[in-house]
Amino acid sequence: MPLPCPPRPASPPHCPPLDRHRLAGVGAALAAMACVAPAALAQGAAEGRPLPTVEVQGGSAEAQRRFDAAASSTRVDVDTLTATTPLVNLSELLAGQAGVVALDRQNYAQDLQIAVRGFGARSTFGVRGVRILVDGIPATMPDGQGQAATAQLQSAAHVDVLRGPLAQLYGNAAGGVLQVTTREPREGGGAQASVAAGSYGQRLVDGSVDFGDRTLGGLVDVSRFETDGFRDRSAARRTHLNGKLVARPDGDTTITTLVNLYDQPKAQDPLGLTRAQWNADERQAPAVARSFDTRKSVSQNQLGVVLERRLGEQDSLRARAYGGTRQLRQYLSFSGAATNSAGGVVDLDRDYYGLGLAWTHATRMPSSGLPLTWTLGVDADRQSEHRQGFVNDNGTAGALRRDERDRAGNTDLYAQVDAWIAPAWRAVAGLRTSRVRSTVDDRLVNAVNPDDSGGRTWSHTSPALGLVWAATDQLNLYANVGRGFETPTLAEMAYSASNNGPNFGLAASRSRQVELGAKWQGAVHRVEAAWFDARSQGEIVPAATVNGRTVFQNADNVRRRGVELAWSARAGGWTPRAAYTWLDAYFGSPYSGAGGASVAAGNRLPGTARHVAQLSVDYAATPAWQLGASLDVSSKVQVNDTNTDAAPGYAVVGLRAGYTLGGRAEGSSSTVPRWQLWARLDNLAGRRYAGSVIVNDGNGRFFEPAAGRRVMVGLRAQFL
Repeated sequence: MPLPCPPRPASPPHCPPLDRHRLAGVGAALAAMACVAPAALAQGAAEGRPLPTVEVQGGSAEAQRRFDAAASSTRVDVDTLTATTPLVNLSELLAGQAGVVALDRQNYAQDLQIAVRGFGARSTFGVRGVRILVDGIPATMPDGQGQAATAQLQSAAHVDVLRGPLAQLYGNAAGGVLQVTTREPREGGGAQASVAAGSYGQRLVDGSVDFGDRTLGGLVDVSRFETDGFRDRSAARRTHLNGKLVARPDGDTTITTLVNLYDQPKAQDPLGLTRAQWNADERQAPAVARSFDTRKSVSQNQLGVVLERRLGEQDSLRARAYGGTRQLRQYLSFSGAATNSAGGVVDLDRDYYGLGLAWTHATRMPSSGLPLTWTLGVDADRQSEHRQGFVNDNGTAGALRRDERDRAGNTDLYAQVDAWIAPAWRAVAGLRTSRVRSTVDDRLVNAVNPDDSGGRTWSHTSPALGLVWAATDQLNLYANVGRGFETPTLAEMAYSASNNGPNFGLAASRSRQVELGAKWQGAVHRVEAAWFDARSQGEIVPAATVNGRTVFQNADNVRRRGVELAWSARAGGWTPRAAYTWLDAYFGSPYSGAGGASVAAGNRLPGTARHVAQLSVDYAATPAWQLGASLDVSSKVQVNDTNTDAAPGYAVVGLRAGYTLGGRAEGSSSTVPRWQLWARLDNLAGRRYAGSVIVNDGNGRFFEPAAGRRVMVGLRAQFL
């Protein structure tokens, strides 16, 4: 639901003055997610000045928008030259964001595990329950399945995170929203190159070129990453191209064309480990990984266009269109030779596309003259995939066991109103109605495999309401409430308990969320706090494992409640930050789980830690040197619904450093390269712990060990 940037309102009596950058507008939290690049950041990028790696202090107009938002909304700004990290995985940038857990599984055959306030924590592959956008284009498919790996971080400007009830206005599977935004092309052109190498055979090469001016400018970034992997059979190789072309034919129109090409021909899957295997050798892979040669290859190509047009002083339009293809082949850890099995090799050929249109009107309240803005919009997204399954003959594809055409699509209408209802009070109200349909056309029908064709439609209306009180110039208090839903993905509804076709009876999960929060910012310090409570009905949980495949069912009364605290400061060269999340996620009612095992009321939701915290500090010792350290802490994580085992808690320390030299002298027109040498040391003490878990694994292979002590160093050069 990307919306245009909000206009600057006049200062009513008792409102903070404009010279303090107190802005309001169309759902500030949502607008922060939608704006391609705020003016201050775009100008900094165009002039080649470094942007802060992580914004921790208010001061920019965009930071003020988030401060004024009726929601928990944060941003991580990325300086692709001075960042002391390789910028390979989103987990590098999302660490230390309250309410957000992003886990690098040390397994490139599976995606990151990303959860927002417990939504998405139960996903065994890909991203579920959290909606991902890249430059306003969904990386989450209409059925709710998303991928984070295709976001190109080497050319990113920032990553936005929206938590809580207002995220529900983004539709299906929006327990939280992440958006990655590509930086604006540098006016006048330029180039950047980088190399990096690290432990366990990590190798990274990246290069980018900027060209053009403000009227027509673009950038192309190409990166290649390889790793031998921390564990046996965990090597991977991928190449990524990201392109952005921005045209401004006049002062009222911006046309952005986006190209994203992703190729991962090799990603071995080391699988998870049982408790005994983990205790014996954390770097091993189970024997079945070798015997069945478990691995995955992925190729995805996408093209998108975003049009922003100002129609006058009060009206604006934003339209998007995109399309892409995705080819995937994955070898699983079993043969799937049974005649009624779907096979142990998954072969997927997907096409997807979508359209979106939003109209925003800004005016003033007739009685008070205070700002009033409303938005109307429509989104339509489609996916069509040819899914086949083959017998896994010890790492080669054998006989055909599955052949079907799967389709999913959503059509959403939404409306939102943002109004100052009093000089110190602003209200945001939104409504989104969604219709999601999934169908299966079975093309492999015989005596032992009957026709499994069919379909299912889910409809849901998601309302949300938020209220902000500007108690003082430095303190905002807010509250919001909303409803959301999450449909089963095509993969989750693929198997039924009888193993005879898809599970068309699987319902969508429905949630109700409430949030109360406070934000305070001073000259040095900034503090944010939020309390939230989310209750879900029809949660999608495992029912059984049949021939290596998981069958899902619905369970009622799942609760996620908690507290988020975040503090940051900027004093001289010191930039300390701290974030803490207390999450109480549990089953409110008993149900019969996989294999008939009883799941008791009060059992903790697997994949969630009760306590997660990060303490981080950066120090600019000189204009050239930057030093940093972080402490990441997590309590234990249950691995299954029955809570029979858990990954223990941990605390790990990391160090980082960067040194910058060169660059163009002020007033000089000569081109002098700017260099950045960086290094990082992760898991300083070589702590042995499970970095993530495979929730409810049917073979008891729950644990995915984190990498041991590891070093990575890199060199970047920028030519402007």
